[in-house]
Amino acid sequence: MNYRQPTKLPAPCIVDQGVVINQQDMQKLLAGLGRVDYAYSQDGVVASEGEGVVVEVFADDIQATLVANAALYINVCSFDYLKIDRSEGDRSSFSLVQEHRVLRLSPKTSWLQDSQNDDIDEAALEAVFDRVLLANFDASTDDESYGDR
Repeated sequence: MNYRQPTKLPAPCIVDQGVVINQQDMQKLLAGLGRVDYAYSQDGVVASEGEGVVVEVFADDIQATLVANAALYINVCSFDYLKIDRSEGDRSSFSLVQEHRVLRLSPKTSWLQDSQNDDIDEAALEAVFDRVLLANFDASTDDESYGDR
């Protein structure tokens, strides 16, 4: 007998445009968005739009996707798939689709811009860290000396 091994397909590779159906992949794409412009439409008619911050991205069969007070809590289980497109300024935009409902997210900044804007002074951060360690050391030394009395 000649048994054929099923051909294992490679994992998808999506670059700048395409459709994502895997919920973990959807979470990865959305988790780092930060500030976004959003538009929510039903049957092609925009029902709500604004600017907000992606606070949390999760997968839960019970919880809702919530958009209020400029905060977006996105449950990827609320959607059938995520479509990646190119928008103005050559940035990717993300459309979360569920039947005739679409939540479109357009990042306000890119990862490259965010990393260039990280103006953390490493020397100042190290100095603060040293102070915290020294304060903890002083506190533990004080506790030990009171215990000897």
